[in-house]
Amino acid sequence: MTESAAADSAHNRFSFGAWLFLRALAAIYAIAFVSFWRQSAGLVGPNGILPAQPFFDAVHAQLGPRAYLELPSLCWWWGADRSLPLLCAAGLVCSALLFAGIAPALSLGALWAVYLSLCGAGQIFYGFQWDSLLLEASVLAVFLAPWSLLPRWRRFEPPRLSLLLLWWLLFRLMVLSGAAKLMSGDPTWRDLTALTFHYETQPLPTAIGWYAHQLPAWFQRVSALLMFAVELLVPFALFAPRAFRHLAALLITVFMVLIGLTGNYTFFNFLTAALCVLWLDDAWWQRVLRRPKSDEGRALAPFAAPVWPLRLFAIFAFGYTAMVSLPTLGNSPTLYRLRQPVDEIVGPFRSFNSYGLFAVMTHPRPELSIEGSNDGREWLAYEFPHKPGALTRAPTWVAPMQPRLDWQLWFAALMPPEQNPWVPELCRHLLRGTPEVLALFAHNPFPGQPPRLVRVVRYEYHFTDPAALRRTGHWWRRTPLDYYVSPLSLR
Repeated sequence: MTESAAADSAHNRFSFGAWLFLRALAAIYAIAFVSFWRQSAGLVGPNGILPAQPFFDAVHAQLGPRAYLELPSLCWWWGADRSLPLLCAAGLVCSALLFAGIAPALSLGALWAVYLSLCGAGQIFYGFQWDSLLLEASVLAVFLAPWSLLPRWRRFEPPRLSLLLLWWLLFRLMVLSGAAKLMSGDPTWRDLTALTFHYETQPLPTAIGWYAHQLPAWFQRVSALLMFAVELLVPFALFAPRAFRHLAALLITVFMVLIGLTGNYTFFNFLTAALCVLWLDDAWWQRVLRRPKSDEGRALAPFAAPVWPLRLFAIFAFGYTAMVSLPTLGNSPTLYRLRQPVDEIVGPFRSFNSYGLFAVMTHPRPELSIEGSNDGREWLAYEFPHKPGALTRAPTWVAPMQPRLDWQLWFAALMPPEQNPWVPELCRHLLRGTPEVLALFAHNPFPGQPPRLVRVVRYEYHFTDPAALRRTGHWWRRTPLDYYVSPLSLR
């Protein structure tokens, strides 16, 4: 093969990007399983806030045999209490197999099944868009991975149809995120003022987010405008000629890095950036990694994915995701009636989704503080690992891990208490001194024995400014709003 022919071939090959994406997916899964394993006992274990086994029992009592389809999970077979640690361990093993290149397609299918099972058992603690994004990426990647037992770390040129499915996923994710903001009716997105308070009101800001909040209003408006450009315009350049495609993928990656620096969004930014590498062809990687030109024409191992199952799957995936994603189609009564039977079958598997993060901005920031007392006069606060609490504690860095209780309390503060009956249940665990639940906190102010009373106070939190930080050492200032949960006792 001549040098020019080899270069042309490398321009149309994506074997290295596919190879790298599968390793990134394995790493993301490992992170997700380790993160949940550390918290599962306190969240949904037998002594957790929302025990999984009673939840499965209640679903089965209400739905009967249909429960297995409405709540697909391996926990049905082994029991949730026994399954949770086993599933996390099995997930880590499958992640290692995928990373090592052992039975990649089979490993991906197993990872999807295990993670879907944990999503069901996790209840409200597993209802985030990145959980659905990981499941969808896994389903689509099954046809990107080699269908052989021991390909190891050899590179395969994936079928172009499998690439198109994952390219379509990234395109939908970005465009829908921008469109949701404009279509929500939130005036702060339309007048470009949303970022003037986004950094302090997002669920778990970082210290860099504190500094970003201090930037002038004109800079925040320009940043919002650039954000809309990246979400609504740049994705179309992904389908443009090669140079524009590469530039668009790199711009989205940089965008993900900036989001990750200013806020803790678990593995979402990592996964989105991983999807971007699939748009970079082999010639680009060879130039960046300075691989020898002799590698450009290197023969790739044959790909053994089944052709007809891939084609049928692609027809369904493209058609269904277009209907659930595009607003004009998704809101059509006729198409909705046609789609409804499919929704009932496909929906519980969380693998074909619509997206739209932060469609409506939170302003101001309500925050829940859980406090205990023995006498009803002196109240001491339970501190969380990463959720804002003590005014002198700087915002922390936790991504790509996810403290799911910290996250869920952010949502709870935005809603009336009666919509979150699990919060009083959390208080009762603190009154009983349940070790598994106490392990979810960074500081227990009652290490000897539990308090007699527990309450939840809702505050309004704001970032301080640099002058106040230098003067007082406070990163936050707060004002009490109301009792979210009035003082409780076990009696």
